[in-house]
Amino acid sequence: MPARPPALTIQPVRNGRGLVARRTFARGACITRLQGTVVHSDVLWTWWKRNARRAANCIRFDTDRYLNPEGELGAFSNHSCKPNAALFKERGRLVLRAIRAIRAGDEVTHDYSTLLGADDVWTMCCNCGERGCRGTVRRFDTLPAATLRRYLALGAIPAFILRTR
Repeated sequence: MPARPPALTIQPVRNGRGLVARRTFARGACITRLQGTVVHSDVLWTWWKRNARRAANCIRFDTDRYLNPEGELGAFSNHSCKPNAALFKERGRLVLRAIRAIRAGDEVTHDYSTLLGADDVWTMCCNCGERGCRGTVRRFDTLPAATLRRYLALGAIPAFILRTR
């Protein structure tokens, strides 16, 4: 039996290179589990002082640890203010799931704000190109009320992020 082709590929997208679906995903489907090295926030701050770009690519994993996806698919996981996926913490892992149907050939994006706690200081200028783009990616507690309600209803903001309020 032939091996199943990977569900994602890395391709040129609007903002450099990104994750592109090789097949369709129904809403709620697991797209991939993000892999990488989990580092303590102290390590992240050390990286930030030496190489802010490397540190900025890390994804909040829990209260005081971050996932460094360097060398893995997650390093190409891009933000959108109107994402088609979200990261969920499941059994101690970050899992990327479709929050709406995704067609083959679509870039798979998530909203970085869902993993930025009220105690985070990191921000990013947004260039997602979506109608209603917020212009700047900030902490989850700065999301527009309707967007925050939607993400909460989806369970797309992990409990450890909600506890930072």
